[in-house]
Amino acid sequence: MKRILLSSSLLALLAACSTVPPSSSPESAAPSGNIAEQPLRVPALDSLRDTAPRTLAGRFQQVSWATLPGWQNDDLNHVWKAFINNCKGLMRPVSGSLAMQARATPRAWQPVCAAAAQSGLSAETATGPAVRQFLQAQLQPWRLLDAGGKAAENTVTGYYEPLVRASRKRQGDYQWPLYAAPEDLLTIELGAVYPELAGKRIRGKLAGKRVVPYDTRAEIAKSPERQPPAIVWVNDPVEAFFLQIQGSGRALLDNGDTIRLAYADHNGRPYASIGQWLAKQGELPLAQTSMQNIKAWAKRNPARVQEMLNANPAMVFFNEEAVTDPELGPKGAYSIPLIGQRSVAIDTTFVPLGTPVFLATNYPATNKPLERLVFAQDTGAAIKGAARTDFYWGFGDEAGAMAGRMKQRGAMWVLWPKQAGAPSAR
Repeated sequence: MKRILLSSSLLALLAACSTVPPSSSPESAAPSGNIAEQPLRVPALDSLRDTAPRTLAGRFQQVSWATLPGWQNDDLNHVWKAFINNCKGLMRPVSGSLAMQARATPRAWQPVCAAAAQSGLSAETATGPAVRQFLQAQLQPWRLLDAGGKAAENTVTGYYEPLVRASRKRQGDYQWPLYAAPEDLLTIELGAVYPELAGKRIRGKLAGKRVVPYDTRAEIAKSPERQPPAIVWVNDPVEAFFLQIQGSGRALLDNGDTIRLAYADHNGRPYASIGQWLAKQGELPLAQTSMQNIKAWAKRNPARVQEMLNANPAMVFFNEEAVTDPELGPKGAYSIPLIGQRSVAIDTTFVPLGTPVFLATNYPATNKPLERLVFAQDTGAAIKGAARTDFYWGFGDEAGAMAGRMKQRGAMWVLWPKQAGAPSAR
């Protein structure tokens, strides 16, 4: 869901509008099928081969479980599904751009995932005490340090999966398209040629024999012949825009069906804030560029809506997916379906994708502790630095309100297989 990445109490929307690029959108080629619906298969240890090691920017300090603030208070009754899904990701063969990201090595995790498969626990029967006992027996906590060796603390923001109202046909109020990925959009993996640029890519299109930047939002809007197929047409331009910022969302169709619009790709153009554009135009004070105020401005200025949207040259494209399990969100950068309040986006230069971590922060705009086990399953363009975290709140308006207010300080402990030594990446 990178989420460009691959970013309502209005502060979160203000942040998305005026300060940071979209939170999260997967840059990786997902394996075929929905991994959450497949059984956990754990290969034999001697069949797994590690890829080249990746140097992590941070350091780690081994600590005891007792040092994790609030560990004993975390309700783990519904965590087993997330843990097993994460093991499915750790144990799968990975190719394409996902293989070029810093990820937890399958060999380190094979004994843990094999023990989970043989434990007899299930998502329906696993109790909190049983899950806690399993985790403490199998994993070792490591405090994440910054590059200088100090205990890392950083900003914790939030994101969510929004809902828009849409139609498969352009009609009535449904005038704002969300597009499928264009057939002529090229993605060039720089790491395939320059290993030091692993995970870096550029996007463009062919112009004769040259690769040139792909069309901007404005160029796509004004050129019908350059417009990809629209998956749906949304009844509100600002809600359609914010769904692109989040990187994924659900659409309630006019026939009553609900589908997921999952991140597929983007045009490679840099993100620019429509909130800042409105402020520079003198239309709204920057502090008032919330989603609601932007929507109100759009209704007062229908002839300028496309001009406002064009201030952001970036365009996100989508795939349509069925919503088979309402508890599961879109796939993150690790191609694992996110689970509300148990998945986070992290900086993979410090924490490998697929790693369980313990996060200690506070609930939005309060001093109430938010301390729980989460899984590093996503990334984001604004998520950079040791312990920098984007907390996935889940689906809907309530999740959006929490994500909107979320801007706390937080610390992180990596939970790593006991027999594998210090955390590492491949």
